[in-house]
Amino acid sequence: MLSMKTIYFIRHAQSEANRLDILASRRSYPLSAKGMEDAAAIAAELKKLISLDRIICSPLIRAQQTAKPIAEAFGLEIETDERLTEQELGIYAGMTYTELDERQDYAHDRSKRWKWKAEGGGESYEMIAQRLDPFFQSLEKLEGTNILFVTHAVTMRLIKATLEQTLPEYPSEIAKNGEIWKVKFTKYGDTYLVESIFMGDHEKSISRA
Repeated sequence: MLSMKTIYFIRHAQSEANRLDILASRRSYPLSAKGMEDAAAIAAELKKLISLDRIICSPLIRAQQTAKPIAEAFGLEIETDERLTEQELGIYAGMTYTELDERQDYAHDRSKRWKWKAEGGGESYEMIAQRLDPFFQSLEKLEGTNILFVTHAVTMRLIKATLEQTLPEYPSEIAKNGEIWKVKFTKYGDTYLVESIFMGDHEKSISRA
């Protein structure tokens, strides 16, 4: 019989790209000073609220820096999983949102990104969902019962749609910086309720991703 796990997903705290209104994609933007402070505050608050026995993180520095104080608070090592990385946006990575607003070739309509793929090696939402399939399948056999995954806005959008079984439809909104979702998970393919338990940064957060 499969055992139930409590899994959590957190979007990284404010990065320099968030602060500067830049589409980060997979570029190496660290946390801002505010993001570092917020990550430490989140770690302290989580320690009071939940138990954790594993932390698994995107390889990108903004996610790793968010995970670090949480790992220290719980006495855990940070594990890395490439499948939790952010969407690759090819030629648009590193552009400001003001610059993107002037591009006719960018998919401005969030509801029409399932098949859309940016030039220059971009990744569609469908491709993200495909890389998340084996990730969720592996959760069934993953050791640990309380696991935190540190990831990114667009990836979390597809995570939620996968867990709620709505694909190819997906949420129009994204998680705020530092927002945490909780799911009681048993096996891949079931339909789950994704609960937001920590709202993260209520100040300005990139919402057009």
